[in-house]
Amino acid sequence: MLKDIKNILEDLGISDYELYGKYAAKLGISNTVPGRNRGKIILMTAMTPTPAGEGKTTTAIGLAQAMKQIGKNVGIAIREPSLGPCFGVKGGATGGGKSTVEPSDKINLIFTGDFPAISAAHNLLSAMINNHIYYGNESGIDPKKIAFPRTVDMDDRSLRSIIVGNGSRANGILANDSFVITAASEIMAILALSKDYEDLKERLGNIIIGYTIKNKPVFAKDIKANGAMAALLADALKPNMVQSVENVPAIIHTGPFGNIAHGTSSILGDYAAMNLFDYTVTEAGFGSDLGFEKFMDIFTREANIGVDAVVIVATIRAMKHHGGASNIDKEDIPALESGSENLLRHIENVRNFGIEPVIALNMHSLDTDREIKTISEILEKKHIKYAISRVYSDGGTGGKELANAVLDSINYNKIKYVYSLDDSIKTKIEKIATKVYGADGVDFSKDALMDIKHAEDNGFGGFYICMAKTQSSISDNPGLLNSPKNFRVKVNSIMVNGGSHFIIPILGNIMTMPGLPKHPAAEHIDIDSAGNVTGLS
Repeated sequence: MLKDIKNILEDLGISDYELYGKYAAKLGISNTVPGRNRGKIILMTAMTPTPAGEGKTTTAIGLAQAMKQIGKNVGIAIREPSLGPCFGVKGGATGGGKSTVEPSDKINLIFTGDFPAISAAHNLLSAMINNHIYYGNESGIDPKKIAFPRTVDMDDRSLRSIIVGNGSRANGILANDSFVITAASEIMAILALSKDYEDLKERLGNIIIGYTIKNKPVFAKDIKANGAMAALLADALKPNMVQSVENVPAIIHTGPFGNIAHGTSSILGDYAAMNLFDYTVTEAGFGSDLGFEKFMDIFTREANIGVDAVVIVATIRAMKHHGGASNIDKEDIPALESGSENLLRHIENVRNFGIEPVIALNMHSLDTDREIKTISEILEKKHIKYAISRVYSDGGTGGKELANAVLDSINYNKIKYVYSLDDSIKTKIEKIATKVYGADGVDFSKDALMDIKHAEDNGFGGFYICMAKTQSSISDNPGLLNSPKNFRVKVNSIMVNGGSHFIIPILGNIMTMPGLPKHPAAEHIDIDSAGNVTGLS
């Protein structure tokens, strides 16, 4: 049974908060001052995802519940769901079975209003850019070089490329424009990285809104937009507190995608969690090649925190998928043996950062004893720590083996970063592609090379690299499953995000605005006569 959130807050000694109904609250910024405590960070990542889903969020929640059951002071820090995936492919994103965060329907649908606030701040800036140009364009923005798109938190492929200002002059400038999904908005990344209100305003002011004819950047602060944007985000900067189905406190805040943005919950959320809990279970989007790499190379540097343990979530079904199984619901030992190479690649990636991971074998009801024995023998032969996880079916009780394995693995880890911030942009990209993806090298388009030159000429060479690529393969080609070899990565273009300090290489056919599938999850979401939401699972 869920507790009144006030009781959970009081048990934690929190007095600075605002209630959002009976089961959710926003924590005041006073709770996020770093350094009051040094709780340990347990980072959840996964092998390369498949359409079946690997249960990373479910495992994170279940692990925390198991740790609570064995007497540990533990909390959860995860991302907020985006409406795009909720109505598109995934349905809800609050865990599953007996390992969920609650109230799941509200968390999945609007929650405390953070995503709408981000969308509003983003679109305010878009409107002010066009308005600035309409009224004389003091900053000299080249209308063909506007760099800031519009946003909506929905999968809508028709908005990937649009024309604005059509009609009379009163309708504003005629220009090409585009939309990105809110989870891919630079404002989302900024909110996740900001450490206080002043930092937020400064980052918002440093957003590059466009370039002059001479390719000099123009910033949001140049048109005096960042103050009003920060005002819209005043409440959104505060982390949200809810609870798991077993009453483990859960901080849920910000939701950048791991395949486009950096894919982590907020720095302030992690600071609050580290102050409150001895152990914080957090996660990074998709596999070790995406959210995990970005957590290590970007997030830990920005937040000035370490990582004490890493869990890689793996499933037998996913390994069979990567091994070429025609039907992952049927026993297929050869496909499992072949597809285990994908998991081993992710283990190697984590080890290359200086951390020995624990594998969480997330069990499915269709997994056979022979399959479990096969993958167990593969891991044992290679001296890889693992544990069977049944948190979906059994909640915290099903995660105790995993909890003990993770606690045994906790250690001080000096992070071995993939690149130095002093490296050139090209070198940083090449190091990620070769060391993390296993590519033979990188091919840069002429546009990408020109973008890199402009970025370095304008003083952005010291920024982080935030790769935008498919989550379906360790490579940049979604068709290359398992552990691909003998491939090169293609960089098509480069985006520069001045507020988040990101250089974003666009690889392959990655889209910053997804589209809905033929039969979106929205077709199955409904409410009953009492207003209860159904279909979000």
